[in-house]
Amino acid sequence: MTTLLISDPVFLGHAMPAGHPERPDRLRAVERALATPNFTALHREGASQGTLDLAFLAHPEDHVREIAGHSPAEGFAFLDGDTSMSPGSMPAMLAAMGSARRAIEGVMTGEFANAFVAARPPGHHAERETAMGFCLFNTIAIAARLAQAKGAQRIAIVDWDVHHGNGTQDIFWVDKDVLFASSHEMPLYPGTGALDERGEYDSIVNVPLRAGDDGEVFRDAFETRIFPRVIAHQPDLILISAGFDAHRRDPLGNLRLEASDFAWATRRLVEIAAKTCGGRIVSLLEGGYDLEGLSTSVAAHVEALMGA
Repeated sequence: MTTLLISDPVFLGHAMPAGHPERPDRLRAVERALATPNFTALHREGASQGTLDLAFLAHPEDHVREIAGHSPAEGFAFLDGDTSMSPGSMPAMLAAMGSARRAIEGVMTGEFANAFVAARPPGHHAERETAMGFCLFNTIAIAARLAQAKGAQRIAIVDWDVHHGNGTQDIFWVDKDVLFASSHEMPLYPGTGALDERGEYDSIVNVPLRAGDDGEVFRDAFETRIFPRVIAHQPDLILISAGFDAHRRDPLGNLRLEASDFAWATRRLVEIAAKTCGGRIVSLLEGGYDLEGLSTSVAAHVEALMGA
């Protein structure tokens, strides 16, 4: 089996105001990095079209329709100081959800060993009833619900974005079957992710890191705090919120990770998935705003997935 890569020009259509870090050039950098001979074995597909009702899996219907109703015919519609929509935002968001569904189906049926979805906008800050932090709908949460519908009772979501995935935590706070494990810098936006935020069923694992922490601290945190909880959860599927803004070059964070650290974390999750859930992993792109740091980290991450 091969690794599925989903990428598509539709994701470039989600335009942002000038100077915004979550810009289409992020995906162009990813696509260039994955265009080298090292990645010829990938199974590449364009986006799969999604429908608005996919968002109902993680958000109330009235909230979803309210966000969709803000979609502008031209220019920008601002949901908050950081989060806006352009005419291409809803087509990109629908394609992101449809692509997450395609990846879940492909991995759950055994068509692919694992999958990486290079989509934008990101999603892990979107709470049940609040779009924020560059995120409209929570794609990783939607993917988890889709996987549950395909028979994955227990799911582990691992989030190593430099910012805490407050939206994912909010959505699964009272779900004992979904483990959410996050490493992130604190204090940093959005201000959540403290050690004592554990969820109704102790299924939330937050591992705050401090500005300046490097790969050694990151690896120790995963080995001692996150991986044991993932193994104990015995998931039927592992999902990765793959943000790469913990890289030392990133302008929005202050951690000191290298691409090799993301490769290491990916290989360890591949090993754990092989023992717990038949190797099933679906990874979705979240943050990462320095183009060099993002491209080298994504390449390292996908190469590790391909080694499964």
